[in-house]
Formats: sequence, C-alpha cells, structure tokens
Amino acid sequence: MTTPTLIQSRLQAGIWRATLGDAGASTPAVTACHDGRALPDLHCTPGDEAGMWLISLPVPTDILNDGLQTIVLQLADGTTLGSLALLAGEALADDLRAEIALLRSELDILKAAFRRSQR
Repeated sequence: MTTPTLIQSRLQAGIWRATLGDAGASTPAVTACHDGRALPDLHCTPGDEAGMWLISLPVPTDILNDGLQTIVLQLADGTTLGSLALLAGEALADDLRAEIALLRSELDILKAAFRRSQR
C-alpha cells in the first residue's frame, strides 16, 4: 500500500481543511497533535475520487497563544503528513513578514498624504 499524501490544505474560519490522497478505501487512521496531545474533533470524510479523503479540524481556541503553535497531522504509525503553523502575538514583532506589511501600510499612508498635497 502506498503512503497517503497531503495534497492541499488551508485554514479558513478557524477550520483546517486538507485533502488526503492515495489513502485507500477505508477511513485513514489520522490524528492531529499539538504539543504531544491529540486534538479532538478531527473528521475524515470520503472525497469525490477513490482513495481521496477530506480532513477537517476545528482549531481549538485554547492552543491559540503568543508565539509559534504547530499542529501536526500524522498517521497512526507516526508518519507525518503535514503541519499547520500559527504565529501570533509578540513573536510577530521581530518577524520579517510583519515588518514588510508594516512598511507597506506606512507607504500607503505616505502616498495618500502626497496625493492630498498635490491637489
């Protein structure tokens, strides 16, 4: 049997959704873990094609804290299929992406002020 693979994943409205391919006909034994603890409410439903499974996990609010939080999706044998990294709080202050977003917003403010002064 081939090892299932995570084809796509996304986080929308607090629910992590993923598509698992090459997983066979029976429901795959998949768990989601955070800090070594299995997370509840993981759902696997059959996809449109054979061997495809749709996975959904409401992200528990109690794991949303400052810093980097990682949820790992794995098979029962410990094989990691994928992960979801959540970065929040003070840790973002030093993050380069946050700095770039801040610079872009400041640039937008400067452009608007310049346009107003040219009228």
